[in-house]
Amino acid sequence: MSGTVQSTSGAGAGSTASAISQTGTSALGSLNSNFSDFLSLLMTQLQNQDPSSPMDSNQFTTELVQFSSVEQQINTNGDLTQLIQLTQASQVEQSASMIGKPVTVTSNQLSLQKGTAAINFNTTGAEPVGIAIYNGSGAQVQTATLNSNAGANTWTWNGKSATGATMPDGPYKVTVTALGVSGATSQVPFTVTGTATSVVNNAGTVQVQMGGLTLPFSAVDSVGN
Repeated sequence: MSGTVQSTSGAGAGSTASAISQTGTSALGSLNSNFSDFLSLLMTQLQNQDPSSPMDSNQFTTELVQFSSVEQQINTNGDLTQLIQLTQASQVEQSASMIGKPVTVTSNQLSLQKGTAAINFNTTGAEPVGIAIYNGSGAQVQTATLNSNAGANTWTWNGKSATGATMPDGPYKVTVTALGVSGATSQVPFTVTGTATSVVNNAGTVQVQMGGLTLPFSAVDSVGN
């Protein structure tokens, strides 16, 4: 079974979490420094206050409570960062089982892999349906018209262009259109099926790669055997 499970470097989740952690550490250090300055100033004020007109204890008590509240918030953010890291690592590990298997995803693009790709759609009744495929430049490379069956339908592209040329593997945009008998048209929702080749953690988002097509893990509808 080929494929990879990885966390992208540079702008990956690790560096993002590290930046958040460093920010939290810096904020906590700044808070501690300010708190020390506050205590020093408070002690100076207490030592030099006018006995006949003592300081209002409510004021510095309120400030102490505020410092404590901010410290708790910073610590909570740090705990959440660790929880996010663990959750993302778990998602990548669980997603590894789909590598090498057929995966059906919701996408307006298909991934031509080894010269083949499949499109799935449902229609309420038997009707003519038009499928159009476009390359990365937006040029239409293939069209197909077929009569659908009521319910689930699957159309497989053999990777050939309208002129019979073999198209290179990679992502292609797809449209599926119902062709009404009166000439009216409507877009038909569809999914595409391909082989999962990699699972990556990119900037905190788990993504599935199907050849040259990269999609968020949330786009996956089902995984075959």
